[in-house]
Amino acid sequence: MKFTRLGNSGLKVSRLCLGCMSYGDTSKGWHGDWLLDEEQSRPHFRHALESGINFYDTANVYAGGTSEEITGKLLREMAKRDEIVVATKAFFPWRQAPNAGGNSRKALMQAVDDSLARLGMDYIDLFQIHRWDSETPIEETMEALHDIVKAGKALHIGASSMFAWQFAKAQEVARANGWTRFVSMQNQLNLLYREEEREMLPLCAEEGVGVIPWSPLARGRLTRAPDEETVRSKTDGVGKALYKDDDAADRAIIEAVGEIADARGVSRATVALAWHFTKPQVSAPIIGATKPHHIDDAVAATEVELSEEEVATLESPYRAKFPTGMGMPLPPMDQVSVVEG
Repeated sequence: MKFTRLGNSGLKVSRLCLGCMSYGDTSKGWHGDWLLDEEQSRPHFRHALESGINFYDTANVYAGGTSEEITGKLLREMAKRDEIVVATKAFFPWRQAPNAGGNSRKALMQAVDDSLARLGMDYIDLFQIHRWDSETPIEETMEALHDIVKAGKALHIGASSMFAWQFAKAQEVARANGWTRFVSMQNQLNLLYREEEREMLPLCAEEGVGVIPWSPLARGRLTRAPDEETVRSKTDGVGKALYKDDDAADRAIIEAVGEIADARGVSRATVALAWHFTKPQVSAPIIGATKPHHIDDAVAATEVELSEEEVATLESPYRAKFPTGMGMPLPPMDQVSVVEG
């Protein structure tokens, strides 16, 4: 496994991050029938660790908090705490009540304590705001995050899926006040959605911020033929909303992934993930794993160097998309069960 620093921080992370949204109690989640319980999740954590992955990402709302519980329990059993990097997130409502969500000081202070309890850990390596909160002054958010770091509850802070101007404003507010700045941006980036290349990736390069893309395989669409279905593709409402275009451009990209994969004798997932490593701002794509070969395919991607011609073949069909997955307000209280991950 290859490792890199997360942005300009001193934190060393594997070039792959295991996303833990797939692990949790199905009765408490909003994800669908593809969630794995603790025992089903166990071999994937073991396989990830044995493959050299030291970076794990979850969130307080994944499967009603049970993702954090499983992630924490299995990592405590299998790994030394000083050798792994654990990231989690807060923003989306975790209960139908005022202050139980968002990026206010009160919400973040409660969220970090709750996450620490579920993880069973003394500190979080990377504590992230899951989205921008338009109802809370960014000064309040950044000072609260700074205090969380100074209290030793988190070592670093990061953000996820917002507009570049929002991220720049947050960084400048922190800089002007001597507060802790973000070291990472967790945003949507894949061959079917490249809008982050316009402003966010250049901003992250300028700021020395590491990029840890979510949905690097476009919720699995880049791993199979356009008309092939899986249990997740049938039940994943978020995926259907994010990648609803399914137009000629998307299909051409998916076909190009398949052609290059066949020519190289590797999986489609390996090719689609290898594309991320052609972007210097990317530290570690966040991969999901519900089958053993998912991790193997991802690890193989770290060894694949795509040629300029292959990259051009993959990128040339792309058509500009309407920005998705960012800038979302808090959902209504009666829609807490369908918040986006």
